[in-house]
Amino acid sequence: MSGIKVFLLEDDRDLSEIVEYNLKKEGYSVRTFQRAAGLLRAIEEEPPDLILLDVMVPDYDGFRVAGILKSRVDLKEVPIIFITVKDAEEDKLKGFSLGADDYITKPFSVKEFLARVRAVLKRTGKIGKGGTFKLGELEIDTQRYEVRRGKEKIDLTPTEFRIFEALLENYGRPVSREYLIETILKKDIYDRTIDVHIKNLREKLGKEGQAIKTVRGFGYKIEL
Repeated sequence: MSGIKVFLLEDDRDLSEIVEYNLKKEGYSVRTFQRAAGLLRAIEEEPPDLILLDVMVPDYDGFRVAGILKSRVDLKEVPIIFITVKDAEEDKLKGFSLGADDYITKPFSVKEFLARVRAVLKRTGKIGKGGTFKLGELEIDTQRYEVRRGKEKIDLTPTEFRIFEALLENYGRPVSREYLIETILKKDIYDRTIDVHIKNLREKLGKEGQAIKTVRGFGYKIEL
């Protein structure tokens, strides 16, 4: 993860320290700000690869900061993740309407937070595909196409593995059935075929398989 620069706007010092510590532990370069003005000045000198925004900060709110950033041609491609206690549906819709790539509500687990950061960086091309994921006790190596629980290897079919990888790369976000059918299966199939693959995945992955959730009327997501 070397070279990935993250700017964090968060006025809660304790939370800021926790987030910064865990991001650095993963290999990210992190700069933290308690005021939006400081972040905006720093961006002029050194645009980051990812911006994490609290909504409720003393000078500007995070929504306004996002609006400023997305209005600029040179910054509109920089991914933004909101981190906030504002969990109302209208707040989330506002965040996404401003161009946010994800919206994480407090409190959150560190593991989920890091997974969602990585997923956003992958989707936006800031880091390449491939590498290693962790899900509970499972370790998933997407270059070797292996899933292990300790020394035990879990055998997945190529299709099951690709579906699992797609869900992991979008951790916490719903993935549509159409996307899985068109990009993973790449052929005309019965709609229920994808359900069979998901059922098999859940069974083979054991307790971690329960992290694969059905999003009614849309598709699936993975989230512990």
